[in-house]
Amino acid sequence: MDADFRDIPTTTLADILGRARVMDIGLRPLWAGMPRVAGPAFTVQCPPGDNLMLHAAIHRAEPGSVIVVESGDLDYALAGGNVCAVAQRRGVAAFVADGLIRDLGEVREAGFPVFARGVIPIPGTKKALGTHGAPVRCGGVLVAAGDIVVADEEGVVVVPAAERGPVLDAARAKLAKEAAETLDEWAAEHRDRIERTLAELGFQG
Repeated sequence: MDADFRDIPTTTLADILGRARVMDIGLRPLWAGMPRVAGPAFTVQCPPGDNLMLHAAIHRAEPGSVIVVESGDLDYALAGGNVCAVAQRRGVAAFVADGLIRDLGEVREAGFPVFARGVIPIPGTKKALGTHGAPVRCGGVLVAAGDIVVADEEGVVVVPAAERGPVLDAARAKLAKEAAETLDEWAAEHRDRIERTLAELGFQG
């Protein structure tokens, strides 16, 4: 797990990176109270209806990885309780899957973080090849292997690997500034900024 990013909220990263690096709202934590996760992406592409490549990935991803899956399939589950348990035992940080899983009760009880589109009880087949390590599109965001994926209750943000250092520095600076600012100070600055903008736009009232 990329420990440097575990302390950075996705809201802070979204402020810095913008909408293009934030996955859509369908990618959400599948159980309440899920901790923030962060780690390098291990990218997987699964053909619709098939989960072979994700099942293979749990034996290939390095500990600390976030397995990011492109599937787009809402008819079959990509993984279930045993697959999540093995991934967890091998040190995988989380699944971020553009698709569905099953056995949610088992996954929740084990405490394995899964961000996905939902659950369905029927499993996919294991007959078709996809890819490992190629760029994938998950939640509308293009994710390359090694990009830093940060996910919490607010959503999922992808930090390009080449921007890791500058983004981390900017996030830490932003959090430090916010921590040093009182609510009264923030409110005063906020009101001044809003009033200036209204005036510039010709608002009367």
